[in-house]
Amino acid sequence: MKNQAMNNPISILNVNLAERTYPIYIGTGLIGDSSLYQPHIHGQQVLVVSNATVAPLYLEQVKSALQGYQVDSVILPDGEQYKSLLVWQQIIDKLLEKRFDRRCTVIGLGGGVVGDMAGFAAACYQRGVYFIQVPTTLLAQVDSSVGGKTGVNHPLGKNMIGAFYQPQCVIADIQTLSTLDNRQLSAGLAEVIKYGLIGDPEFFTWLEQHIDKLMERDQASLAYAIERSCNDKAVVVAADEREAGNRALLNLGHTFGHAIETGMGYGAWLHGEAVGAGICMAADFSRRLGWIDAADQSRIESLISRAGLPTSPPESISADQFMNLMSVDKKVLEQKIRLVLMKQLGYSVVTDEFDSDLLQATLNEYGRATS
Repeated sequence: MKNQAMNNPISILNVNLAERTYPIYIGTGLIGDSSLYQPHIHGQQVLVVSNATVAPLYLEQVKSALQGYQVDSVILPDGEQYKSLLVWQQIIDKLLEKRFDRRCTVIGLGGGVVGDMAGFAAACYQRGVYFIQVPTTLLAQVDSSVGGKTGVNHPLGKNMIGAFYQPQCVIADIQTLSTLDNRQLSAGLAEVIKYGLIGDPEFFTWLEQHIDKLMERDQASLAYAIERSCNDKAVVVAADEREAGNRALLNLGHTFGHAIETGMGYGAWLHGEAVGAGICMAADFSRRLGWIDAADQSRIESLISRAGLPTSPPESISADQFMNLMSVDKKVLEQKIRLVLMKQLGYSVVTDEFDSDLLQATLNEYGRATS
């Protein structure tokens, strides 16, 4: 097939993980470009995993780029509430039904839920087969498709079942964002803002200046934000692939946010919406600790709000529920809650050394009083 992207600029970033190093392709018109897939497919069998929303838009383009291979597909229902072992098994069922061998390739075509489940299936099937990420949402392009975190949710905790499993490549086609609804776009911006707060203060300032253009889907602004976000994440992942240390910084706002998602029921709030509110709660706690001031907290809340995101959790979750749900988190070690907090605007740390009374004050501020 003709290289559709050859007349469009492609940015290529590498996630440097020794023998598991892989490229992230970022550009427009990439999703149907056969030349991007072929170097990363090692056998003849390809399974494309997508969902009921994305497949009608892009599945045929991907299949067209894979002419010459045995291509099958599995279409999952759309939504965080379907990120479960039961739905995930449909991928394994298809791989077995079609007798895929250990040189096959699984392609995740969709948002973060699809990518996480497709990657987890690739990690488990015959103890590991090849995997390609084709993210079609902003959140997936800047976060979940990069770094090798895969898995499913459990009713008692989000992303508690999974594996670290790196893809062969990531193909991020900015054109797919044109079909994204406004709510999903905002959800992705929560993760973009996160990068500015954990270690890239210049990017945070750029976001303050360009958030309106991003909301208007200005292509140049989106391309810059995606590339910078991916670069920031790639640096962190290369230094700490399996989250033994500083990779946990990527979870800014997520411990509070995961509590919101679990407490509300998966799918009630989008992941990025919960992270947006969680970042505001982390900012409040950081201020109470004396690490950032009220002006910094106001800047953070303002940017979250301008991105179309909630700045506080739903009123239905109590302070006690928050504490209970936060205790079931991947970052909990030796029964101590670890949080990502801001030492200053644009510089964050992972810590379990904080005044628990001040944490309770933040939860009381944002959580419904227990009756």
